[in-house]
Amino acid sequence: MIQQHTFPKREKLTSKKIIETLFIEGKSVKAFPLRVVYIETPLPYPEITIQAGVSVSKRNHKLAVTRNRIKRLMREAYRTNKNVLDTKGTTFAILIIYTGRDVITYQEMERTMVKLLKRLNDAITTTHS
Repeated sequence: MIQQHTFPKREKLTSKKIIETLFIEGKSVKAFPLRVVYIETPLPYPEITIQAGVSVSKRNHKLAVTRNRIKRLMREAYRTNKNVLDTKGTTFAILIIYTGRDVITYQEMERTMVKLLKRLNDAITTTHS
C-alpha cells in the first residue's frame, strides 16, 4: 500500500476525554519550538494507528490570526512527514504543542517536525521493544 500524504478527519484528535488523559498521563518529547505529548490508547477507528492534534498557546500568541497560521504550518509539516512514525500496530494519541514565542518559517517548521517525529518514534520503539 502506498503511503498517502493526507490528514483525514479520522486521524484528527477530537476526543476531549483522550486530550484530558494526554495532559494527565501523557509522556512528552521536545524539539524546540515543538513539544509532543503522547499516550498509548485505543482509538475509535480500527484502521487508524495515530490520532494527532495541534495546539498553540494563547499566552504566547495573542492574535488568533497568528495562532491559526502556526497551526496550519504545524498540520502541513505533520501531514507531509507523518510517514516517519512506525507504531508497529499500537495505537497512539498525540498532541503537538508549539512552545516558541516567534513565528517560524515553513522550512524551519518542517525541519523541526521531522526531528520531533524521529524523537517520538525512538521514544515509542524503546518503550515497546
